[in-house]
Amino acid sequence: MAAAATGSPIRNIALLSITQALGGSSQAILISVAALTAASMAPAQGLATLPVTLMIIGTALSTGPATWLIHTWGRKRGFMFGASVSVPAALLAAIAAWIGDFWLFCVALALFGASAAFSQQYRFAAADSVPPALRSRAISWVLFGGVLAGFIGPQLSALSKDWVAGATFTGTYLIMAVLAFLAIGVLSLTRLAPTVKRAEDRKAGRSLAQLRRSPQVIVAMVGAAASYAMMTLVMVGAPLAMVFVCGHTTEEAAFAIQWHIVAMFAPSFVTGSIIARLGAHLTAALGLLLILAAAIVNLNGISVGHFVASLSLLGVGWNFGFIASTALLTSSYRPEEAARVQGLNEQVVFGVMAVASIASGLLLQMIGWQSINILAIAVVAAAIAILAWGQYQSGKTASA
Repeated sequence: MAAAATGSPIRNIALLSITQALGGSSQAILISVAALTAASMAPAQGLATLPVTLMIIGTALSTGPATWLIHTWGRKRGFMFGASVSVPAALLAAIAAWIGDFWLFCVALALFGASAAFSQQYRFAAADSVPPALRSRAISWVLFGGVLAGFIGPQLSALSKDWVAGATFTGTYLIMAVLAFLAIGVLSLTRLAPTVKRAEDRKAGRSLAQLRRSPQVIVAMVGAAASYAMMTLVMVGAPLAMVFVCGHTTEEAAFAIQWHIVAMFAPSFVTGSIIARLGAHLTAALGLLLILAAAIVNLNGISVGHFVASLSLLGVGWNFGFIASTALLTSSYRPEEAARVQGLNEQVVFGVMAVASIASGLLLQMIGWQSINILAIAVVAAAIAILAWGQYQSGKTASA
């Protein structure tokens, strides 16, 4: 049963959606320019995706501490602390871009990753604040804030990239510090559902070992991890493939990424209703099928139109797959198990994402853009099979 929020659920979801838009704008900026920034100062071109990978590793390593802090301090304080980490991260990234220090840039993005470990849990705060029947819609509306981010982030990066003469993107990273301050201010207005704070209460329920063996938990994590990892594998490599392999401009790459980000979040307006109609298992499988379709589009051409179409399909597929898998996860645990399940899920999802991110740059160099998409098709097909098994198991349980 969901914990009761101390304020209006609608008000809290709206504020979380605004914060998602602010934080998502920073993420959109990083998606658009981080690899390009790194490529200009990396010791080798194959290391261009290393900072983004370290950002994801920072998220994966910070999910446990972030979950503990959120459930110990309370969601509001935990989220505000997480947003504040982005301020020094943005300033370090600006300094790194200014002086051309690749390794300092890596440190900055790792800090951004630590901050993201907190913001990724906005969806759980929304889901735990409403009745079970409304969870998928609450998750969708929070992530809907990313629609604005898809427009704002790339535009801010294009607008500010030359603000500091001779140091491309330095001004862009300074803007990200401003966005972080705004996010802290919005979070201060929230009144979120309380967490189970007492350590002895959080120890109640199933153990972590038992939860790891739960089919419900496993299927939900596979759906989320496959959606996020395959989206990352293709998305991180796409700007590099467009600019360095296919000869497109950085502006064309930013345009394609902009529509990818919009596609990631725009469906959130209806995703909750789709889950209510089709069920979470089928919606997650539909999302993975769209990711598979994106890879097929990439295999059939390298024009800007192909990249835009593919990245748009990739974004919608991620939206369906990730939100539906999160909805599956929130129905798999009791309140006293929330910290354990949410922490485990985030570690798995972002650990797999880190592997996909570093693999994207290396595989682009080693086997090429088309082979990356063939690999994505194989992984997605396996994940769809596991979701089908989960649906079958749920049907058996319901009829028993």
